[in-house]
Amino acid sequence: MIEQEPAEAITVFGDRIAQARGFAQALGEHGEERGLIGPLEPPRLWTRHILNSAVAAPLFQAGSRVGDIGSGAGLPGLVLAIARPDVQWVLIEPMERRVAWLQEQKDAWDLDNVEVVRARGEEWKLGPVLDAVTARAVSALKTLIPLTAPLVRPGGELVLLKGANAENEITAAAKAIRTYRLRDVRVEVVGDGVISEPTRVIRATVG
Repeated sequence: MIEQEPAEAITVFGDRIAQARGFAQALGEHGEERGLIGPLEPPRLWTRHILNSAVAAPLFQAGSRVGDIGSGAGLPGLVLAIARPDVQWVLIEPMERRVAWLQEQKDAWDLDNVEVVRARGEEWKLGPVLDAVTARAVSALKTLIPLTAPLVRPGGELVLLKGANAENEITAAAKAIRTYRLRDVRVEVVGDGVISEPTRVIRATVG
């Protein structure tokens, strides 16, 4: 059973709520059978996944080009693309079946601000051209930095959605932070007072 849409979804998505509802319904109905989400996720789809991703939307600059590493089911990339049509999103995902899903959802909800790329983060060939890179539930920060920082232009940003252990991840990633010359590395909490479980985000400027 798919979680009933929480009242705060309209606050978060505004006039984009129809696309968010459509995506939530599609993921809730087909996500498990297509290997995108586990069997426990539909009853908490909005709270744990969609709103958790969407509250990070204000952190991105209008007109910027942002990569989502390991986009998977579209969390956070597709959700953010719905919430922020004024940002260009590059969804980077290596698995063919997930790429097919991302492309289907892009087409279904007319997300002309989305580009789907089948690749691993380390296979990116275009160099540091993105204004920011995001990721959610991909790996620990010390592993994630080498996959994300090389894609970001100097002065651009990492905006990585994390859990309660975010501060400890920063400590454990000290070597990678130095190696990739990241500055102003910090944890920010977004969605506090808007959703029941605010989202922790590790932000850093690429040197």
